[in-house]
Amino acid sequence: MSDGSRRLSRVDQIVEKVALMVEAGAYKTFERLPSIRQAARENGVSKNTMAEAYDRLVARGLLEARAGSGYYMAQVRISPPLAPAPHVAAAVDGVSLLREQLEKHYEVRPGDGRPPPLWMEGSELRRHFANAKSPYPEAIQFGYGSCWGYGPLRERLRVQLLERSIPVQPDGLLLTHGVNHGLDLIIRHLTEPGDTVFVDEPGYYPLFSKLTFAKVQIVGIRRDRDGPDLEDLTAKLALHRPKMFVTQSHGHNPTGGSLSPSRSFGLMQLAERWGFLLVENDALADILPSTLPRLAALDQLNRVLYLGSFSKTLSASLRCGYVAGAPEIVRRLADIKMVTLVNSSEHVERFVFNLIQAGHYLRHLRRLRGRVEEACKATFEEMERLGLSLMESSIPGFYLWVEFPEHVDEQELCAQASKQSIFISPGSVFYPNRKSRGRAAMRVNVAHGTDPRFINFLQEFLGRPIRDSA
Repeated sequence: MSDGSRRLSRVDQIVEKVALMVEAGAYKTFERLPSIRQAARENGVSKNTMAEAYDRLVARGLLEARAGSGYYMAQVRISPPLAPAPHVAAAVDGVSLLREQLEKHYEVRPGDGRPPPLWMEGSELRRHFANAKSPYPEAIQFGYGSCWGYGPLRERLRVQLLERSIPVQPDGLLLTHGVNHGLDLIIRHLTEPGDTVFVDEPGYYPLFSKLTFAKVQIVGIRRDRDGPDLEDLTAKLALHRPKMFVTQSHGHNPTGGSLSPSRSFGLMQLAERWGFLLVENDALADILPSTLPRLAALDQLNRVLYLGSFSKTLSASLRCGYVAGAPEIVRRLADIKMVTLVNSSEHVERFVFNLIQAGHYLRHLRRLRGRVEEACKATFEEMERLGLSLMESSIPGFYLWVEFPEHVDEQELCAQASKQSIFISPGSVFYPNRKSRGRAAMRVNVAHGTDPRFINFLQEFLGRPIRDSA
C-alpha cells in the first residue's frame, strides 16, 4: 500500500481533523478545547482514543495541556523555514565539495562520492526499515542527508524551544550526536591553544577532558545549589579573560542544583560586561518545567549557545541532540560537523521525530518525571538517615551531591566499594584539578540510590548500625 493510500486509524483521523481546524483559524490562542469526554462523544470514540489524539496534538505543539483544567490552543507560532539559498559557487574546495554532496543543489551528479540512494531501494536495508511501525510512514532515504540534520525534527525543536521563550532562527539550530558532540564542535570553533574557559566546579567531567585535548586553560567557578557563585566568578574575571563559560542550568551534573533567577541575571550581566560567551547545557530540559529561568531565554541567543539532548531522556544509545544559537556561529558549527563527521544519523533523528509526533515521547516523559521525583525523594531520605550532607535542590533531577564526614578518605571509599562490585563516582573527578575543595563527596544517581547493597555498604563503611530489614 502506498503512503498516499494508507488507511488512517481513528486517532490519526482526529489528529488530522483538529490540525486542519487549527491551521484554518477555527480556534483562538489560549481557547479551551472540548473536554476529553465531550470530544470523545462528538467524534464517536472512546475517552482513551480521544486522550491519545489530544496528546499527539500537544506533541506537535498545537495544544497545551494544563493539569486539572484541560487542553488549550497553544501560543506557539514560528515562522516557516527559509528556503535554502541556491549554491552557485563551484564546488572546487573541500568544504564546498562536501556541502554539495549533502545538500544536493546540482541536478546532474557525476561528482558524487557514493552510489545514488535509488540503488538501495530494492535492498534488504529498505525491507528492514519498512517493517518498522510508524504513524507517519514516508519514503526512507539512504543518501547522506543534510549536515544540519532531519528537517522536521529541527522545526519541531524550534517550536519546543519557543515554549521555553527561546526563539531560534531556521539556520540557528543544528542537530548533533548529543550534548558531548555539540560541546566538541563549540570548542573546536571558538577556542585556540592557550585560551581560557570557565567551567562549573564541581562540574561535568567529560568537558574537562575535551578542553584539555584542545590545550585550553580550565578555570573552575564555584557552584552551589543556586548556580555559579557570582562572587567567585567576579574575582576570577579580574585575573582571567575567558573565551566562554560552560555551565549547566538545571538538573546540574553532578550536584543536581538549578539556576536561580537572580544568578541568571547576574551571570548575563557579567558576560555582557566582560565580553565572554555562555554555553548553556540543558540536557534534562524535557523533564523539567519550561518556565524555569534559562540563560538562552534571557539573552535570546545573542551571547548564549544552548545545548539539548534526547540521550538522557530516551536512551543513551540514541545519540541525538542539538545546539542552538546565533546563525553566524551555528553555520560555522555545521561546517565543522560536516568536515569531521559528514552528518548525524537521519534514521535516529526520524525515529525520535516519530516518537514525538505520535505522542509516545510525551507519555514517556510523564512516566519518567514521576519515577525521577520518587527516586530523588527516596534517595535523599536514605542519605539523610545515614547522617550524610546533601546539596538540596528545589527541582528533582537525576543526581544528588553527597558529602561525607571529615574523617572519610574518598579513595578508600571507592576502593572498598569496588571490592563489593559497587560503582561510586568520587567527588574529586568533578573538579578540573581532580582535587575537591572540601570533604570527600560523591555523585549519586537517584535511580540506584536506594539499592540495598549500596545502603548496607555505606552503613558498614561509616560504622553505622545495620538497619533491621524487617
